[in-house]
Amino acid sequence: MTALDTYLNLRAFVDELARCGLREACTSPGSRSTPLVLSLVREPRLRSTSHIDERCGGFFALGLAKVSGLPVALACTSGTAAANYAPAVIEAHEARVPLIVLTADRPPELRDVGAGQTIDQIKLYGGAAKWFREVDDQPATPERLRWLRGLACRAYWTALEGRPGPVHLNFSLREPLVLEERLPPEEPGGGGRPDGRPWVRRAAAVVAPDHVGLDELAAELGRRPRALVVAGRAERDPQLGAAVASFAEHAGLPLLAEPTSGARRGACAIAHYDALLRDQAWGAARTPELVLRVGDLPTSKPLRQWLHSLSADTLQIALDPEGAWQDPAGAAAMLLPADPRTLLEALTARLPARDGGDWLTAWTAPDRAAASAIAAALDGLSEPRVAAELGARLPPGLTLVVASSMPIRDVETFFPVRADPPRVLSNRGANGIDGTVSTAFGVAAGASGRVVLLIGDVALAHDIGGLLAARRLGLPLVIVLLHNDGGGIFDFLPVATKGDVFEHHVATPHRLDFGHAAALYGLAHEPVSTPGQLNAALDRALAGTGATLISVRSDRKRNVALHRRIWEAVRVAV
Repeated sequence: MTALDTYLNLRAFVDELARCGLREACTSPGSRSTPLVLSLVREPRLRSTSHIDERCGGFFALGLAKVSGLPVALACTSGTAAANYAPAVIEAHEARVPLIVLTADRPPELRDVGAGQTIDQIKLYGGAAKWFREVDDQPATPERLRWLRGLACRAYWTALEGRPGPVHLNFSLREPLVLEERLPPEEPGGGGRPDGRPWVRRAAAVVAPDHVGLDELAAELGRRPRALVVAGRAERDPQLGAAVASFAEHAGLPLLAEPTSGARRGACAIAHYDALLRDQAWGAARTPELVLRVGDLPTSKPLRQWLHSLSADTLQIALDPEGAWQDPAGAAAMLLPADPRTLLEALTARLPARDGGDWLTAWTAPDRAAASAIAAALDGLSEPRVAAELGARLPPGLTLVVASSMPIRDVETFFPVRADPPRVLSNRGANGIDGTVSTAFGVAAGASGRVVLLIGDVALAHDIGGLLAARRLGLPLVIVLLHNDGGGIFDFLPVATKGDVFEHHVATPHRLDFGHAAALYGLAHEPVSTPGQLNAALDRALAGTGATLISVRSDRKRNVALHRRIWEAVRVAV
């Protein structure tokens, strides 16, 4: 094996990825990965971004793939560099995001003999990788190059098709790792197929609704007029939210849609179900005959508990393009593996239009009363007020990335119904806080409009290195930081009664001044303390071209008390 063989092989492999449609690659520095990284960076059809930290690079790629819906390649060196991709790979698996993970490795003779920077990378990501292949190094014969072109196509289509997710190719590479001569323009065997076509093309699989299932669903909706639609996170199809809302309006059904579904819009959308369903008697008085579920299970715990508590007399039907089994309570009676938008459009054509009558009013009237009660309670700048302001003010062409823990819950509770909501993305596959900053910068790199990140201080501290993308990559991002000096969600839980142990080991106050972090990583910093200051800072940041950190200080105990006052105000109002 020579360096020329290595680079001829990898040039063909990368060329084939680009022919399939790959346009983004995220690389990290290292020695063993040199041939991989150089081959990616020198492919003119790819935009290759550089990331010092592999964990940041993995989540950056995740954000890019989320916003585009297309696979993104990752390339790193051997050893723990590859292990640092694991959190992003796991999130990609759970959230169904396509990634192509390319890890460099030592050749077999250097494994398990004490060679440096060598770990067991075979099936490193376990079941989180949709497909794994070890790629050994071989001379660049015509037969080998055809095999590598087919391998690239298989990796790309496997990541994208069926249930999207990460694939992992582990390349064993021998020295020399740098090619001193020029690569010849011609390829042994003649190169790829004519006209830039992929070596292997795959027709997109269209998941059409089964007519038997469609007829059965239409008949059940006719027999069960007290039905409702629940829309959870569904990020892959930006048009799905509008289709769900249109179907709910046509059928006259209450629509309980979290913002990550894109469906909290239209006359039937119920914005404040999280607060309303905390009153068990209120929920019991609105037992549906049928629940149509679209997307992931909702974030709202009161909504999930209410759905799980419904008796078997309530028919619960889940729509999922891959037939994913999202039913921890065993409440679903039917799983329809069809594209939700296609099915709902077909169902709309079969059902007569209905106004919803008293059943719809039983949801919309309390929702309006809840909105008024919440607005009256939101005096001054607080964590709920920040979520409410973002929901009302962010323009429709913008993307909002929301961290897990309290930010995503406040967005679900306090975002209003809008005709043209911003797109909302969140890492809710594994529901972790890691990599949130890097994910948002990846979204910023791929989105057509501006991007805002809503994040808590612990999540920001956890991925503080992700801020480096602001300076190294020159990416614009507006970060709205909810700074309550700790993990605010834990103050809502029973563990909060455990005194000093809770404060130090669970709430984890850190006493960080994030203004220093903004200065270190090259972000503008604007502390705000009133709604007017928040909105003015948002306007300035969105009008600018750089990255800005807007800091909102809050108190964890006061935040808990405010939420409970709001829930009680809603209970009284309805």
